Amino acid sequence: MSDGTSNDTGYDAGPVAALRRIAFLLERAREDTYKVKAFRGAASAILPLGEAEVARAVDEGTLVDLPGVGASSAKVIAAAVRGEVPERLASLEAQHAGPLTDGGADLRAALRGDLHSHSDWSDGGSPIEEMAMTAIELGHDYLVLTDHSPRLKVARGLSAERLARQLGVVDAVNEHLGSDVGSGFTLLKGIEVDILDDGSLDQTDDLLARLDVRVASVHSKLKMDAAPMTRRMIGAIRNPRTNVLGHCTGRLVTGNRGTRGQSSFDARAVFEACAEHDVAVEINSRPERRDPPSDLLALARDAGCVFSIDSDAHAPGQLDFLVLGCERAEEAGIEADRIVNTWSRERLMEWANP
Repeated sequence: MSDGTSNDTGYDAGPVAALRRIAFLLERAREDTYKVKAFRGAASAILPLGEAEVARAVDEGTLVDLPGVGASSAKVIAAAVRGEVPERLASLEAQHAGPLTDGGADLRAALRGDLHSHSDWSDGGSPIEEMAMTAIELGHDYLVLTDHSPRLKVARGLSAERLARQLGVVDAVNEHLGSDVGSGFTLLKGIEVDILDDGSLDQTDDLLARLDVRVASVHSKLKMDAAPMTRRMIGAIRNPRTNVLGHCTGRLVTGNRGTRGQSSFDARAVFEACAEHDVAVEINSRPERRDPPSDLLALARDAGCVFSIDSDAHAPGQLDFLVLGCERAEEAGIEADRIVNTWSRERLMEWANP
Protein backbone atom coordinates (compact mmCIF):
# COMPACT_ATOMS: atom_id res chain seq x y z
CA MET A 1 0.00 0.00 0.00
CA SER A 2 1.26 3.43 -0.91
CA ASP A 3 0.46 6.43 1.26
CA GLY A 4 0.87 9.86 -0.24
CA THR A 5 0.51 11.70 3.05
CA SER A 6 2.78 14.70 3.27
CA ASN A 7 2.64 17.62 5.69
CA ASP A 8 4.95 19.82 7.71
CA THR A 9 6.28 16.85 9.68
CA GLY A 10 7.77 15.55 6.43
CA TYR A 11 6.96 11.83 6.65
CA ASP A 12 5.12 10.52 3.62
CA ALA A 13 6.32 6.93 3.18
CA GLY A 14 3.15 5.45 4.65
CA PRO A 15 2.46 2.91 7.41
CA VAL A 16 3.39 -0.26 5.49
CA ALA A 17 6.77 1.18 4.57
CA ALA A 18 7.32 2.28 8.19
CA LEU A 19 6.51 -1.19 9.54
CA ARG A 20 8.73 -2.91 6.97
CA ARG A 21 11.60 -0.53 7.67
CA ILE A 22 11.35 -1.19 11.41
CA ALA A 23 11.44 -4.94 10.78
CA PHE A 24 14.41 -4.53 8.43
CA LEU A 25 16.41 -2.58 11.01
CA LEU A 26 15.58 -5.08 13.76
CA GLU A 27 16.78 -7.92 11.52
CA ARG A 28 19.90 -6.00 10.54
CA ALA A 29 20.66 -5.66 14.26
CA ARG A 30 19.91 -9.39 14.81
CA GLU A 31 17.17 -8.66 17.33
CA ASP A 32 14.78 -11.37 18.54
CA THR A 33 12.58 -12.87 15.84
CA TYR A 34 9.35 -12.32 17.78
CA LYS A 35 9.88 -8.56 17.67
CA VAL A 36 10.34 -8.64 13.92
CA LYS A 37 7.27 -10.78 13.33
CA ALA A 38 5.06 -8.30 15.16
CA PHE A 39 5.88 -5.55 12.66
CA ARG A 40 5.97 -7.69 9.53
CA GLY A 41 2.67 -9.25 10.58
CA ALA A 42 1.10 -5.83 11.02
CA ALA A 43 2.36 -4.74 7.59
CA SER A 44 0.76 -7.80 6.03
CA ALA A 45 -2.48 -7.14 7.91
CA ILE A 46 -2.98 -3.60 6.61
CA LEU A 47 -1.46 -4.09 3.15
CA PRO A 48 -4.75 -5.23 1.53
CA LEU A 49 -6.74 -2.42 3.13
CA GLY A 50 -7.38 0.90 1.44
CA GLU A 51 -5.81 4.07 2.79
CA ALA A 52 -9.21 5.35 3.83
CA GLU A 53 -9.96 2.20 5.82
CA VAL A 54 -6.66 2.37 7.68
CA ALA A 55 -7.12 6.07 8.37
CA ARG A 56 -10.64 5.40 9.68
CA ALA A 57 -9.30 2.74 12.04
CA VAL A 58 -6.75 5.26 13.31
CA ASP A 59 -9.46 7.88 13.88
CA GLU A 60 -11.75 5.41 15.64
CA GLY A 61 -8.96 3.85 17.71
CA THR A 62 -9.74 0.38 16.39
CA LEU A 63 -6.39 -0.57 14.84
CA VAL A 64 -5.74 -3.22 17.48
CA ASP A 65 -9.01 -4.90 16.49
CA LEU A 66 -7.38 -5.87 13.19
CA PRO A 67 -5.86 -9.38 13.29
CA GLY A 68 -2.08 -9.07 13.39
CA VAL A 69 -1.97 -5.50 14.71
CA GLY A 70 -0.79 -5.04 18.29
CA ALA A 71 -0.31 -2.01 20.49
CA SER A 72 3.26 -1.27 19.35
CA SER A 73 2.54 -1.62 15.64
CA ALA A 74 -0.68 0.42 16.04
CA LYS A 75 1.38 3.36 17.34
CA VAL A 76 3.61 3.15 14.27
CA ILE A 77 0.64 3.00 11.89
CA ALA A 78 -1.13 5.91 13.55
CA ALA A 79 1.94 8.15 13.42
CA ALA A 80 2.65 7.29 9.77
CA VAL A 81 -0.97 7.95 8.76
CA ARG A 82 -0.69 11.38 10.40
CA GLY A 83 2.47 12.03 8.39
CA GLU A 84 4.71 11.85 11.46
CA VAL A 85 7.91 9.86 11.80
CA PRO A 86 6.99 6.99 14.16
CA GLU A 87 8.95 7.17 17.38
CA ARG A 88 10.05 3.52 17.15
CA LEU A 89 11.32 4.06 13.62
CA ALA A 90 13.26 7.19 14.55
CA SER A 91 14.90 5.37 17.46
CA LEU A 92 15.94 2.39 15.31
CA GLU A 93 17.25 4.64 12.53
CA ALA A 94 19.47 6.36 15.09
CA GLN A 95 20.71 3.07 16.58
CA HIS A 96 21.02 0.72 13.62
CA ALA A 97 20.91 2.51 10.27
CA GLY A 98 24.57 3.48 10.19
CA PRO A 99 27.35 1.67 8.32
CA LEU A 100 28.05 -1.88 9.50
CA THR A 101 31.76 -1.60 8.67
CA ASP A 102 34.54 0.91 8.16
CA GLY A 103 35.53 -0.66 4.83
CA GLY A 104 34.17 -2.73 1.99
CA ALA A 105 31.98 -0.02 0.45
CA ASP A 106 33.66 -0.02 -2.96
CA LEU A 107 33.40 -3.78 -3.34
CA ARG A 108 29.84 -3.78 -2.02
CA ALA A 109 28.92 -1.30 -4.76
CA ALA A 110 30.31 -3.74 -7.33
CA LEU A 111 28.17 -6.67 -6.17
CA ARG A 112 25.24 -7.47 -8.45
CA GLY A 113 23.52 -9.99 -6.21
CA ASP A 114 23.63 -12.58 -3.46
CA LEU A 115 23.90 -16.35 -3.94
CA HIS A 116 22.81 -17.60 -0.49
CA SER A 117 19.47 -16.77 1.18
CA HIS A 118 16.67 -18.54 3.02
CA SER A 119 12.92 -18.07 3.19
CA ASP A 120 10.19 -19.37 5.49
CA TRP A 121 10.03 -22.47 3.31
CA SER A 122 12.97 -23.75 5.42
CA ASP A 123 14.48 -21.93 8.41
CA GLY A 124 14.14 -18.33 7.21
CA GLY A 125 11.70 -15.94 8.82
CA SER A 126 9.96 -14.31 5.86
CA PRO A 127 8.10 -15.24 2.69
CA ILE A 128 9.93 -15.53 -0.61
CA GLU A 129 8.26 -12.36 -1.93
CA GLU A 130 9.50 -10.29 1.02
CA MET A 131 13.07 -11.50 0.51
CA ALA A 132 12.87 -10.60 -3.17
CA MET A 133 11.37 -7.14 -2.55
CA THR A 134 14.08 -6.31 -0.02
CA ALA A 135 16.79 -7.46 -2.44
CA ILE A 136 15.36 -5.05 -5.02
CA GLU A 137 15.36 -2.23 -2.47
CA LEU A 138 19.03 -2.95 -1.74
CA GLY A 139 19.87 -2.61 -5.43
CA HIS A 140 20.41 -6.27 -6.30
CA ASP A 141 20.04 -7.47 -9.88
CA TYR A 142 19.47 -11.00 -8.63
CA LEU A 143 19.03 -13.04 -5.48
CA VAL A 144 19.44 -16.82 -5.32
CA LEU A 145 16.92 -18.54 -3.06
CA THR A 146 18.79 -21.40 -1.36
CA ASP A 147 16.56 -23.11 1.15
CA HIS A 148 17.90 -26.23 2.82
CA SER A 149 17.82 -29.81 1.52
CA PRO A 150 15.92 -32.76 3.08
CA ARG A 151 18.53 -34.11 5.50
CA LEU A 152 18.52 -30.90 7.57
CA LYS A 153 15.20 -31.64 9.28
CA VAL A 154 15.84 -29.15 12.08
CA ALA A 155 15.78 -26.41 9.41
CA ARG A 156 12.71 -27.84 7.65
CA GLY A 157 14.79 -28.89 4.67
CA LEU A 158 12.85 -29.22 1.42
CA SER A 159 11.93 -32.66 0.16
CA ALA A 160 12.11 -33.19 -3.59
CA GLU A 161 8.36 -32.59 -3.79
CA ARG A 162 8.50 -29.32 -1.82
CA LEU A 163 11.48 -28.07 -3.82
CA ALA A 164 9.64 -28.81 -7.07
CA ARG A 165 6.67 -26.78 -5.79
CA GLN A 166 8.98 -23.95 -4.76
CA LEU A 167 10.35 -23.68 -8.30
CA GLY A 168 6.84 -22.87 -9.49
CA VAL A 169 6.50 -20.22 -6.80
CA VAL A 170 9.77 -18.62 -7.92
CA ASP A 171 8.43 -18.46 -11.47
CA ALA A 172 5.26 -16.76 -10.18
CA VAL A 173 7.24 -14.25 -8.10
CA ASN A 174 9.39 -13.35 -11.11
CA GLU A 175 6.30 -12.93 -13.28
CA HIS A 176 4.73 -10.65 -10.68
CA LEU A 177 7.88 -8.60 -10.14
CA GLY A 178 8.48 -8.24 -13.86
CA SER A 179 5.02 -6.83 -14.50
CA ASP A 180 4.49 -5.00 -11.23
CA VAL A 181 7.91 -3.54 -10.47
CA GLY A 182 9.71 -3.48 -13.79
CA SER A 183 13.01 -3.58 -11.93
CA GLY A 184 14.99 -5.94 -14.15
CA PHE A 185 15.50 -8.02 -11.02
CA THR A 186 15.49 -11.85 -11.16
CA LEU A 187 14.94 -14.28 -8.31
CA LEU A 188 17.11 -17.27 -9.17
CA LYS A 189 16.37 -20.88 -8.27
CA GLY A 190 18.85 -22.46 -5.92
CA ILE A 191 19.50 -24.67 -2.94
CA GLU A 192 21.86 -24.96 0.00
CA VAL A 193 22.39 -28.68 -0.38
CA ASP A 194 23.92 -30.75 2.38
CA ILE A 195 27.18 -32.52 1.68
CA LEU A 196 26.52 -36.05 2.90
CA ASP A 197 29.08 -38.15 4.74
CA ASP A 198 30.36 -39.76 1.53
CA GLY A 199 30.60 -36.45 -0.38
CA SER A 200 27.37 -36.89 -2.34
CA LEU A 201 24.72 -34.17 -2.45
CA ASP A 202 21.43 -34.34 -0.57
CA GLN A 203 19.03 -33.95 -3.52
CA THR A 204 18.23 -35.78 -6.74
CA ASP A 205 20.39 -34.95 -9.73
CA ASP A 206 17.29 -34.26 -11.82
CA LEU A 207 16.20 -31.50 -9.43
CA LEU A 208 19.70 -30.10 -9.04
CA ALA A 209 19.83 -29.82 -12.84
CA ARG A 210 16.70 -27.63 -12.79
CA LEU A 211 18.34 -25.06 -10.50
CA ASP A 212 20.33 -21.97 -11.44
CA VAL A 213 22.89 -22.05 -8.59
CA ARG A 214 23.78 -24.68 -5.96
CA VAL A 215 25.58 -23.95 -2.69
CA ALA A 216 26.96 -27.14 -1.09
CA SER A 217 27.64 -27.06 2.66
CA VAL A 218 28.54 -29.40 5.51
CA HIS A 219 26.00 -29.22 8.35
CA SER A 220 26.49 -32.54 10.15
CA LYS A 221 29.36 -34.42 11.80
CA LEU A 222 31.42 -31.25 11.84
CA LYS A 223 33.97 -32.91 14.15
CA MET A 224 34.75 -35.66 11.62
CA ASP A 225 38.45 -36.51 11.43
CA ALA A 226 40.42 -34.41 8.95
CA ALA A 227 41.08 -37.12 6.36
CA PRO A 228 37.46 -38.25 5.86
CA MET A 229 36.24 -34.65 6.05
CA THR A 230 38.69 -33.71 3.29
CA ARG A 231 37.49 -36.60 1.12
CA ARG A 232 33.88 -35.64 1.85
CA MET A 233 34.36 -32.01 0.81
CA ILE A 234 36.41 -32.81 -2.30
CA GLY A 235 33.80 -35.35 -3.35
CA ALA A 236 31.15 -32.61 -3.32
CA ILE A 237 33.44 -30.14 -5.08
CA ARG A 238 34.01 -32.62 -7.90
CA ASN A 239 30.27 -33.00 -8.43
CA PRO A 240 29.52 -31.01 -11.61
CA ARG A 241 26.35 -29.61 -10.02
CA THR A 242 28.25 -27.84 -7.21
CA ASN A 243 28.83 -24.12 -7.77
CA VAL A 244 29.71 -22.74 -4.33
CA LEU A 245 31.33 -24.32 -1.26
CA GLY A 246 29.35 -22.80 1.63
CA HIS A 247 30.80 -21.70 5.02
CA CYS A 248 33.62 -24.20 4.68
CA THR A 249 34.76 -24.56 8.32
CA GLY A 250 31.31 -24.49 9.94
CA ARG A 251 32.64 -22.35 12.78
CA LEU A 252 30.62 -19.95 14.96
CA VAL A 253 32.55 -17.13 16.60
CA THR A 254 29.77 -15.24 18.39
CA GLY A 255 26.00 -14.95 18.68
CA ASN A 256 23.07 -16.47 20.53
CA ARG A 257 23.80 -19.96 19.15
CA GLY A 258 27.06 -20.03 21.10
CA THR A 259 30.50 -20.63 19.64
CA ARG A 260 31.82 -23.63 17.72
CA GLY A 261 35.31 -24.47 16.58
CA GLN A 262 36.16 -24.99 12.95
CA SER A 263 36.13 -28.37 11.24
CA SER A 264 39.46 -30.04 10.49
CA PHE A 265 40.37 -30.73 6.86
CA ASP A 266 43.25 -30.30 4.44
CA ALA A 267 42.39 -26.77 3.38
CA ARG A 268 45.04 -26.59 0.68
CA ALA A 269 43.70 -29.75 -0.98
CA VAL A 270 40.11 -28.53 -0.70
CA PHE A 271 40.88 -25.12 -2.20
CA GLU A 272 43.02 -26.59 -4.97
CA ALA A 273 40.03 -28.79 -5.84
CA CYS A 274 37.79 -25.70 -5.87
CA ALA A 275 40.19 -23.95 -8.24
CA GLU A 276 40.44 -27.01 -10.49
CA HIS A 277 36.67 -27.49 -10.73
CA ASP A 278 35.78 -23.77 -10.81
CA VAL A 279 33.80 -23.92 -7.58
CA ALA A 280 33.56 -20.64 -5.69
CA VAL A 281 34.64 -20.47 -2.06
CA GLU A 282 31.97 -18.67 -0.12
CA ILE A 283 32.92 -15.68 2.01
CA ASN A 284 30.04 -15.99 4.46
CA SER A 285 29.05 -12.54 5.69
CA ARG A 286 27.09 -13.55 8.78
CA PRO A 287 28.78 -11.88 11.79
CA GLU A 288 28.68 -15.11 13.79
CA ARG A 289 30.43 -17.08 11.04
CA ARG A 290 33.15 -14.94 9.40
CA ASP A 291 33.92 -18.05 7.39
CA PRO A 292 36.52 -18.86 6.12
CA PRO A 293 38.92 -17.51 8.76
CA SER A 294 41.46 -14.99 7.52
CA ASP A 295 44.32 -17.49 7.15
CA LEU A 296 42.18 -19.85 5.06
CA LEU A 297 40.81 -16.96 3.02
CA ALA A 298 44.38 -16.05 2.08
CA LEU A 299 45.12 -19.70 1.27
CA ALA A 300 42.10 -19.88 -1.06
CA ARG A 301 43.17 -16.62 -2.70
CA ASP A 302 46.65 -17.96 -3.36
CA ALA A 303 45.24 -21.26 -4.65
CA GLY A 304 43.56 -19.33 -7.47
CA CYS A 305 39.98 -19.77 -6.28
CA VAL A 306 37.04 -17.62 -7.25
CA PHE A 307 34.73 -16.46 -4.47
CA SER A 308 31.14 -15.67 -3.68
CA ILE A 309 30.37 -13.06 -1.01
CA ASP A 310 27.05 -14.14 0.46
CA SER A 311 24.76 -12.91 3.21
CA ASP A 312 23.35 -16.34 4.18
CA ALA A 313 20.33 -14.22 5.09
CA HIS A 314 17.51 -15.82 7.07
CA ALA A 315 15.51 -12.59 7.16
CA PRO A 316 15.21 -9.59 4.81
CA GLY A 317 17.27 -7.23 6.96
CA GLN A 318 20.14 -9.70 6.97
CA LEU A 319 20.55 -9.28 3.21
CA ASP A 320 22.41 -6.10 4.20
CA PHE A 321 25.21 -8.19 5.79
CA LEU A 322 27.05 -8.40 2.44
CA VAL A 323 29.28 -5.45 3.26
CA LEU A 324 30.78 -7.44 6.14
CA GLY A 325 32.10 -10.01 3.68
CA CYS A 326 33.18 -7.27 1.30
CA GLU A 327 35.34 -5.69 3.98
CA ARG A 328 37.08 -9.03 4.58
CA ALA A 329 37.61 -9.62 0.85
CA GLU A 330 39.12 -6.17 0.42
CA GLU A 331 41.43 -6.75 3.40
CA ALA A 332 42.54 -10.02 1.77
CA GLY A 333 43.29 -8.25 -1.51
CA ILE A 334 40.80 -10.23 -3.57
CA GLU A 335 40.02 -8.53 -6.88
CA ALA A 336 36.40 -7.82 -7.74
CA ASP A 337 36.43 -9.92 -10.90
CA ARG A 338 37.30 -13.03 -8.86
CA ILE A 339 34.02 -12.60 -6.97
CA VAL A 340 31.29 -14.28 -8.99
CA ASN A 341 28.45 -12.12 -7.70
CA THR A 342 30.06 -9.02 -9.15
CA TRP A 343 29.23 -10.62 -12.51
CA SER A 344 26.13 -9.95 -14.58
CA ARG A 345 23.29 -12.44 -14.29
CA GLU A 346 24.11 -13.74 -17.77
CA ARG A 347 27.78 -14.35 -16.98
CA LEU A 348 26.88 -15.92 -13.63
CA MET A 349 24.44 -18.32 -15.28
CA GLU A 350 26.98 -19.34 -17.93
CA TRP A 351 29.51 -20.09 -15.17
CA ALA A 352 27.03 -21.99 -12.97
CA ASN A 353 25.60 -24.06 -15.82
CA PRO A 354 28.37 -24.64 -18.38
